[in-house]
Amino acid sequence: MSNLYFVNPGAFLLLFVIPIMWLWLRKREWFVKLRFPTLSGFSGGVSIRAKLNKWLPNTLRILTFLFLVIALARPQAVFEEQVVEAEGIDIIISMDISSSMLSEDFDPNRLVASQLLVANFVDGRSYDRIGVTAFAGESFTKCPITTDHKIVKQFLSELECGRLRDGTAIGMGLASSVKALSKSKAKSKIIILLTDGENNAGYIQPSTAVEMAKAFNIKVYTIGVGSMGEALTPIGRRADGSYPMGYARVVIDENLLREIAVNTDGKYFRATDENGLKKIYSEIDQLEKTKMEVEIVKRQSDKFFFFVFLAIIFLSLEILLKNTVFRTI
Repeated sequence: MSNLYFVNPGAFLLLFVIPIMWLWLRKREWFVKLRFPTLSGFSGGVSIRAKLNKWLPNTLRILTFLFLVIALARPQAVFEEQVVEAEGIDIIISMDISSSMLSEDFDPNRLVASQLLVANFVDGRSYDRIGVTAFAGESFTKCPITTDHKIVKQFLSELECGRLRDGTAIGMGLASSVKALSKSKAKSKIIILLTDGENNAGYIQPSTAVEMAKAFNIKVYTIGVGSMGEALTPIGRRADGSYPMGYARVVIDENLLREIAVNTDGKYFRATDENGLKKIYSEIDQLEKTKMEVEIVKRQSDKFFFFVFLAIIFLSLEILLKNTVFRTI
């Protein structure tokens, strides 16, 4: 009933007739009197038939009138369809998964906090294609660009430190992201590159990767993640794959990240805690708006015949009962 609309709502004023109708139907019961010389014939009490005859026919008559009034109001079911034409943006999320991303200056660490906030960012980009790349001492494409955001978040959650040779190959991470967008036909293409260190690995220099991004007209947003000063961070790796933790100074090559962003018409951000990182993704979300055209198509369908059908049923039932079960002299 939530999409039901009445073309002639003024017809509902006729509902005020119902109390008058009820009184009129009961009027005969008030004035008809019969005298009997004895009450012995009524010693058995009032039968169920007599009790039903007192109110059921009148109720059926009123229900008939009620549904005819609703039919006169001309109910229509209104269906709305939204036809959305969206000019989506192709986005690559490039995540640093070097061991330093396990530093515990974020809750519970930089990697998990980043994964959760990126997942929220993905949820807000309904009409965009999104992919994921990862890098440490080397890089790879974890998820090609797709509109299946459920898959994107699944692959994103599977990123782990220790799967790649350790180090921070920012140039290779950016180059892998450019390659993932190289065949994109979208008018807007962006890379969001997140790292917590300096470029110290890989065979592709960041300057080369920047030229590649400019050649494909790709905008790069860079994020440096890590608190100021020292943080509890991995200082090695045991034979069983676990990481011993110790305090170490947080070193992020902000000049390089700023240069990458400026040369590709992007922007550099620094996140020192979870709230700061959340605000950064919100700002990027506002900066990169998807262009949409929404056309609303309405369809109406008359439903009055259903109420007329109910009125006919109740009226027929009343006539049938009056001439059979409730027939009187």
